[in-house]
Amino acid sequence: MPSRIKILITGVLAHSGFRRYFFNTSWLFAEQLLRMVAGLLVGIWVARYLGPEQFGVFNYAIAFTAIFGSIAKLGLDAIVVRGLVDTPDLRDMLLGTAFWLKLMGAFLALAFVALAVQFASQDIHVKLYIFIIAGGVIFQSFEVVDFYFQSLVLSKFVSICKIAQLVLSSLVKIYLILVGAELVWFVLVTLFDQMMLAISLHIAYRHQRLGSFYKKFDLAIAKQLLRDSWPLILGGLVVMIYMRIDQIMINGMLGAAEVGKYSAAVRLSEIWYVIPSIIMNSIFPSIINAKKVGSTHYYARLQRLYTILVWMAIAIALPMTFLSDRLIIMLYGEAYREAGQVLMVNIWAGIFVFLGMASGSWLASENLQQIAFYRTFGGALINILLNLVLIPVYGLVGAAVATVISYMFAGFLFDLFHEKTKSTFFMKVAAFSMKGISLNSALK
Repeated sequence: MPSRIKILITGVLAHSGFRRYFFNTSWLFAEQLLRMVAGLLVGIWVARYLGPEQFGVFNYAIAFTAIFGSIAKLGLDAIVVRGLVDTPDLRDMLLGTAFWLKLMGAFLALAFVALAVQFASQDIHVKLYIFIIAGGVIFQSFEVVDFYFQSLVLSKFVSICKIAQLVLSSLVKIYLILVGAELVWFVLVTLFDQMMLAISLHIAYRHQRLGSFYKKFDLAIAKQLLRDSWPLILGGLVVMIYMRIDQIMINGMLGAAEVGKYSAAVRLSEIWYVIPSIIMNSIFPSIINAKKVGSTHYYARLQRLYTILVWMAIAIALPMTFLSDRLIIMLYGEAYREAGQVLMVNIWAGIFVFLGMASGSWLASENLQQIAFYRTFGGALINILLNLVLIPVYGLVGAAVATVISYMFAGFLFDLFHEKTKSTFFMKVAAFSMKGISLNSALK
């Protein structure tokens, strides 16, 4: 038996596909691992320093901005990656067109923020924080460089950019804590982060000596990209609504301090969401390529992906459930004690988030973005309605329950009720039985 295992391991390691995707994913994991560490050390230090009240104001401003900032992305991420994989000869035209579309989307998002903030908090300081954070969406246009590297399974360069930005940002936050800075300086750091990442991505692309895509724009390609992505634009908006609306509603019903406690728990839950994001960014091109080989190979990879993600999420949720109270008090302090119960519930949303991300890539590969919108819209609507009912009665725990139920609907149950997604629903069900885990065959 040991010899057979040795032969299997040797075969997997020798496989060119495995080496390529493992090397790419390793860089992504390294970057996100560092981000998790920084979030646990620096992010929690910031939360303890600011206290629940100011930390709640900070997170309210971020949540408010995130809802409208999603418009700036225009749902182009997976669409552009797919285009770069399928038609690499159109690289510069695709990147240039996507860049200018995203820049126009950023200014559209800022206009919506300016309009919406008039009906939000009356506190002039909170409005200022929202406008500062919203300014960062302009620099999201440079994400097209990330799309290029994703299409080639070369995430090393983007990971280096993000690591440099993360280290610099963390050092600045530590300095601000040590000098006793006010909240506005931490808000400014979020804008600074976006600027630094944009600059480093530009440098990384120039390092490839590929020329400039900034002067390229094709109206026909722009129309095609928007035609394919409009459901994802709306989908991205409703995703942000049901990921962040709970914090906005808690602020209105319970106050900023409660937002701070809830945000502390949510951060410990959402910090794990980078795992499916890493895997999808690295594996999505291989799923598209598998489709060219044949449907059997294509769906075998998809089943394998669902299974791995489900059990990763369960492996995270189980220990976090039993350690939630201790973790919150140990990391955030007594002021955040109430967040322990929130974490105990909210962590289970991860299973459906992981599945939702994977099936979202499947929908993009099948050009079924409209369905993605319907399911996220349904999830957002359920979340809002449940928040209205549960928060007044059960407080922060009620908001956590609403989140889990809405994610379960959007990432899992919805697929059962649509003819084109029934097959993937049963694949997700099969994933809970650990069906389809076989790395070597996945990479053939």
